[in-house]
Amino acid sequence: MSAQPAPLLALDLTGTFAFGLNGALTAVRAARLDVVGVVVLGMITALGGGFIRDVLIDSLPPATLLDWRYYTLAAGGGLIAFALSRHLRRLEPAIDVLDAVGLSTFAVIGASKALDAGLGVAPAILLGVVTAVGGGTIRDTLVRRIPTVLRTGLYAVPALVGAAITVATVETGLYGLPAALGAAAACFLIRVLGLRLGLNAPEPPETRSPGGRKQNRA
Repeated sequence: MSAQPAPLLALDLTGTFAFGLNGALTAVRAARLDVVGVVVLGMITALGGGFIRDVLIDSLPPATLLDWRYYTLAAGGGLIAFALSRHLRRLEPAIDVLDAVGLSTFAVIGASKALDAGLGVAPAILLGVVTAVGGGTIRDTLVRRIPTVLRTGLYAVPALVGAAITVATVETGLYGLPAALGAAAACFLIRVLGLRLGLNAPEPPETRSPGGRKQNRA
């Protein structure tokens, strides 16, 4: 694969801004923070997954520190979220949409960058998912919440689908802007449908007592 084309770079930057805004709004919703806390958590959400990916593929310094547009967009998203925090209740639907946008774009870009680093199919898919969910997982941990990827809706599954489609198109020589947008769209639709229809990944069966009754969970 060659250097990232301008349209794919634009997709990456879009995901960075969306995750910065979404991460900061989520932080406002979860905890009472000052402007510094809101912006920092927005930036962590937007940049954390890419940091993890770049460290694992030994691409240092991380790409998001070498291009001022990434951290500027992440910080800008956090500042916008802080300014809009008084309207948080009205923004609930937008938070979910922004989260789906960031999840989708990062799954695609993460998988493609992993392949560009010479990784195989399975590791590239895995790093696509890590790029997509890593920042949000760090944010949720810092505000003492169970990470979204572990507790709600279809989250890791859409990222897995988007990353897998990306890897498949690269391996078959079909990767480009249309394929990247298609993979991102598939991830986005699965995530949004999961939210709208209340779909979840399979959960462990209820624990039952020897008499056949369900045991209460803590």
